[in-house]
Amino acid sequence: MNSPRSRKGDPADRGKGNVLRFPEAPAGPPSTVWQVLWRLGPGIITGAADLDPSAVITCTVTGAAFSFSMLWVVVLCIPFLLTIFSVTARIGTETRRGLLELVREHYGKRLALAGALLTIVTNLVVIIADLMAVTEAFSILLNQGRTFFIVMAAFSVWYILIFRDYRKITRVLVLLSLPLYIYVAAAILVAPAPRHLILSTFLPHASLNREYVEGIVAMFGSLLTPYILLWQVSSRSDPEHEPSRADAHAATLVSIVLAFSIIIAAGSMLHLNHPADMTTRQAAEALRPAVGDWGILLFAVGILGAGMVALPVLVASMCYDLAQAMGWKYGLSEHPWEARSFYALISGSMLLAGLANYLHINPVKALYWSMVLAGVLTVPTLLFILLISNDRRIMKTVNSRAQNFWIGACGGAVFAAGIAWVWWKIV
Repeated sequence: MNSPRSRKGDPADRGKGNVLRFPEAPAGPPSTVWQVLWRLGPGIITGAADLDPSAVITCTVTGAAFSFSMLWVVVLCIPFLLTIFSVTARIGTETRRGLLELVREHYGKRLALAGALLTIVTNLVVIIADLMAVTEAFSILLNQGRTFFIVMAAFSVWYILIFRDYRKITRVLVLLSLPLYIYVAAAILVAPAPRHLILSTFLPHASLNREYVEGIVAMFGSLLTPYILLWQVSSRSDPEHEPSRADAHAATLVSIVLAFSIIIAAGSMLHLNHPADMTTRQAAEALRPAVGDWGILLFAVGILGAGMVALPVLVASMCYDLAQAMGWKYGLSEHPWEARSFYALISGSMLLAGLANYLHINPVKALYWSMVLAGVLTVPTLLFILLISNDRRIMKTVNSRAQNFWIGACGGAVFAAGIAWVWWKIV
């Protein structure tokens, strides 16, 4: 029996495995700006979740370290993201299965487990780093030590996933991501002449060394984070939410505009010898042109909002991956006693992330290196997407040549950058 406060929804939702079910938009053509945003909510939330605190800090670090010479990576990711968001949404809608669940059913449990372990390693590191960012934001806003807020933040994410209804929380998620858009205003105010910006983007001046290649890997990791790619498949398993090209375009637009703006603002305002060692207060200086002394507070609010958008997605995505690979019963529409292993994994991951946050690590460095790791481990996820989306035994429609080209090019670019970075680290 469901009480009015239950977050499990109706009995008809059980067994669908949907992580995130979006409220239905009003029928008929959109007549107001709010209705347009409501219809594009899934795409906007996906884009905002893609720019989580780790991604925001990574763009800040690369902007501070290399000025505008990393903007070409953001531009290169536009066709990558458009294609990947579209293909993963189609996989979820046509199969009603998660990506690793499809791998287990059609290619074997061992391959699915290998993929799950790689994504779990990535997700857990990013969860720990994002939780650091959220607690650091609380520390700035309330003027207390960061460790004072670890238990509260970890418990809040756990409580949302276990007890609350995502159909109500999604109405707030878009609003929580709004403070990030201050970076757009800051970038407009400090951007150089358009000609200089275009030349810096397409003819970058930078030394090809280990740090630069490391920044490329981190940028790929921040924009092509594996958990977002897997989340796209799982979140579209709801039959009532059909993917649209507008969703993919909205997600890509949000991700690209924010990343581009953060790099421009940071590249113009921050000039540090060792950007990865900066503090969050130093990172907030990128907002000063737009909001002056209010920058540190609005930065903290934005990081807090982005973290609370991304953390439940991260945790749920990671638990979905292992549950799909193992064949467990899973889904946030299931009662805890009906999917014990799945919910135990959620609880255990938040406990581990909370404990790891008591280690004395610079949050900015943790956030940046989590994206380097995400960049290195993106390739297996892209291979799974390419494999599944072209298998006629699984899909009703397969990829076009253009989609295969862009996904292959994306995997090749990330793989080449990862190999170059590893080679530089060793040599």
